Amino acid sequence: QVQLVESGGGSVQAGGSLSVSCAASGRTFSRYVMGWFRQAPGKEREFVAACSWSGGCTYYADSVRGRFTVSRDNAKNTVYLRMNSLKPEDTAVYYCAVDPRTTIGVRTIPSPYDYWGQGTQVTVSS
Repeated sequence: QVQLVESGGGSVQAGGSLSVSCAASGRTFSRYVMGWFRQAPGKEREFVAACSWSGGCTYYADSVRGRFTVSRDNAKNTVYLRMNSLKPEDTAVYYCAVDPRTTIGVRTIPSPYDYWGQGTQVTVSS
């Protein structure tokens, strides 16, 4: 049974930093795309960042590039998201996700991702 368990998140003032992590279990994920999406109230789920099948962690939404850093530890089946210089518009529920099929780059829409975490709240106050 595949399971993604997120931890971290919380509340911070604008300009602060937070980290979230996602531990996967149930199979080996080292050859899968692992990444993060977020969903704010009343908005669609949007891509944040991801690491490709080959391990390249260089895929970011324009809104977070330069502020967020995604990384993965294949030995631990874990993906991380470090968020710096947070803004109120970063407030959302953050979800980790796994895409088992994409082998070139990453997909930035939710549908290819088969496995999802339960979500963790990130709140940034002004």
